[in-house]
Amino acid sequence: MPFMADVQPLPAPATACLGIEIGGTKLQIVSGNGDGQIRTRHRFTVDRTRGGSGIRAQIEQCLADLRPQLQLSAIGVGFGGPVDRETGRIRCSHQIEGWDEFPLLEWLTSLAQVPVTVENDANTAALGEAKCGAGVGHDPAFYVTLGSGVGGGLVADGAIYHGAKPGEAEIGHVRLNMAGDTVESLCSGWAVDRLIRQRCRNRPETVLARLCAGLSSGEAIHLTAALQRDDSLAADILEETARNLAFGLSHVTHLFHPEVIILGGGLANVGEPLRAAVQRHLASFIMTAFQPGPAVRLATLGEDAVPVGALLLAGKCLQPDRGAE
Repeated sequence: MPFMADVQPLPAPATACLGIEIGGTKLQIVSGNGDGQIRTRHRFTVDRTRGGSGIRAQIEQCLADLRPQLQLSAIGVGFGGPVDRETGRIRCSHQIEGWDEFPLLEWLTSLAQVPVTVENDANTAALGEAKCGAGVGHDPAFYVTLGSGVGGGLVADGAIYHGAKPGEAEIGHVRLNMAGDTVESLCSGWAVDRLIRQRCRNRPETVLARLCAGLSSGEAIHLTAALQRDDSLAADILEETARNLAFGLSHVTHLFHPEVIILGGGLANVGEPLRAAVQRHLASFIMTAFQPGPAVRLATLGEDAVPVGALLLAGKCLQPDRGAE
């Protein structure tokens, strides 16, 4: 009888979905299941000088590294910019060159040989927060992200709501007056930075003005510290921003009647003072028949909102009735 070596078979790669967040400053790739549970994560800094091709090279290399470890079943992507959700083609990126009209779904499907679905990042984060974060147990759930811009997403009956193409829940572009001011122009991070700079020039004695001395951007990050020191200027700016945001969200409430409104993005890091102010002002803008209105909550997933939502999108790829949504 010939000699047989005692060789232990290698373990089979684990079956997993992949969730990808493609942003202007970071790329996140996570593995997990279609219920949004993250098992492993890989975070990369985006090199803006390399454009979209540099990000695609990072994705390709990461997929090559993961292949020996994972048996991929599906991929979900949350992209930081407008997306044609039916074709998975990127319309553009407002932050990184090299994405205009790129066929992301087609490229990823060819690369990974698994089903792929692509959404914009606000919709993807909305799905993540609705199903696994602050919106659990509430339907419909509306998510607004307060970052450099303002984005939003509506999740109803467990799925992202899409209007007639190319419509999305563009809360940032909702007008707050006939002059053309929008939620984004008054409530985004850069808008609050600008407001702080303007007000600090007239009130240099305040805590907020001292914290922001010499800055030309990013002033909003000091709001929390100023509020904790009972700074009157910080309190005034918070009230004004919360009131404008609540007015915009009152339109969402009257049209879609979400059970919960979730505040995410960098500005939401102000935390409870912002949430409470938005909740209070929102009640003043809602008609009596709809009182007390939706609960306003802070997002709970942080930087995981888009990756978790992307895993949920990947899970939907595997459902036999996904085409009926």
